[in-house]
Amino acid sequence: MPREEELRKEGWEKRFTMDEPRLSEMAAQYRELGFEVLLEPVDLSSEECTSCIAVAPYRYKTIYTRPKN
Repeated sequence: MPREEELRKEGWEKRFTMDEPRLSEMAAQYRELGFEVLLEPVDLSSEECTSCIAVAPYRYKTIYTRPKN
């Protein structure tokens, strides 16, 4: 089962993929809004446009959120 599908079954919602400094800023904002935040390595097979990401995939993370219990 693909990782994205596993996460969806656990209640996580994929938000977007980005790099720093916006990555940390957006993660902090989601936390302030009361969400749990999960940062996952980018999965190039699940992204629509990968030309920028493919050059340096280690720089990018995908933000997933879910409401806190």
